[in-house]
Amino acid sequence: MKSAICDILGIEFPLVAFTHCRDVVAAVSRAGGLGVFGAVSLPPDRLREELDWIDAHVGGKPYGVDLIVPNSAVGRGQGLRSSDMLKQLPPQHRDFVKTVLAEHGIDADGLDDADHEVAGFVDNILDETGQAQLEVAFSYPIRLIANALGVPPKLMLDMGRAHNVPVAALVGTRDHAMAQVQAGVDILVAAGGEAGGHCGDVSTMVLVPEVAQAVQAAGAKTPILAAGGIVTGAQMAAAMAMGADGAWCGSVWLTTSEAETNPVVKDKMLAASSSDTVRAKSRTGKPSRQLRSSWTDAWEAKGAPPTLPMPLQSLLSEPALRKADKLSQSGHEGATRLASYWVGQGVGLMQQEMSAAAVVQQFKEDFLQAHDRLSGFLQE
Repeated sequence: MKSAICDILGIEFPLVAFTHCRDVVAAVSRAGGLGVFGAVSLPPDRLREELDWIDAHVGGKPYGVDLIVPNSAVGRGQGLRSSDMLKQLPPQHRDFVKTVLAEHGIDADGLDDADHEVAGFVDNILDETGQAQLEVAFSYPIRLIANALGVPPKLMLDMGRAHNVPVAALVGTRDHAMAQVQAGVDILVAAGGEAGGHCGDVSTMVLVPEVAQAVQAAGAKTPILAAGGIVTGAQMAAAMAMGADGAWCGSVWLTTSEAETNPVVKDKMLAASSSDTVRAKSRTGKPSRQLRSSWTDAWEAKGAPPTLPMPLQSLLSEPALRKADKLSQSGHEGATRLASYWVGQGVGLMQQEMSAAAVVQQFKEDFLQAHDRLSGFLQE
């Protein structure tokens, strides 16, 4: 396709897949898109293992890496580690989590030990630059490095230029987009409030043309990937009609056959409607869209404590949610009600399990049908 994204990334079809599953990364890249591996929670040695596998299975096709280096997080830049942050968790918050679990028939034994499962995520968040992760990522032939939650650190931008690797950044407002352009980001990912995970509250339908208009007015040529609720090629075509150069999708891969999504949660997603998601702080401390569950309801209920800032809320919530996630797979009723994961409002259109390659093919076919339909309006 004739798209700036295809030219920059060396791909056939301007569809970028964000995923934590290496199998999905390889499948999407082999199918003509670009798989981007979410690596925020991995220490450098584990990241190297995953990229070794991807590099061996991608068939020489391009792929990328996504990290989260937020502009603000409690303890960031102070030389603290996850073990230091654990000591800052208020007793009343710990007690609340134990109460929620107890109400769902789950004991809290080993919960404190399970905190170590999110240590990698928190330590990477607290690291001012994530230099070790970046050095690993740039030692591979990646074609994109992406950052979420703010302007990429200078080191990422400098290393991107040194290795001739485009740097992408997610934005949720026009002002954020212009700050990224001024910082020298190569690709903007305009993520609307329909998106799964961390997102703002401006809808994709408004955000994409607003960002495109601002970029054009500034005389910049920064290409834009539309994100947020996009799970079909028709939506992709609509976003490109509004000024985007392609699409960035995350949720649609969660129900693919390759995805490592908990089968219980996958079934919930396949049965869900767009109204079954909620944008809440109860998982990370920042607004993020996820499947509504007993967990999100508990934090919204009267008497619930206020959520903690990132990364404290993650240290508090992830061990409990991971325990529920595991128990749900054995048929535990209470755990099943708690089980959830990040997903966008496009989940209502994700109604059957498909392979990642089949999803890419469906995107291509939907895109062509949308193009033909629009062209039909111009025919006499």
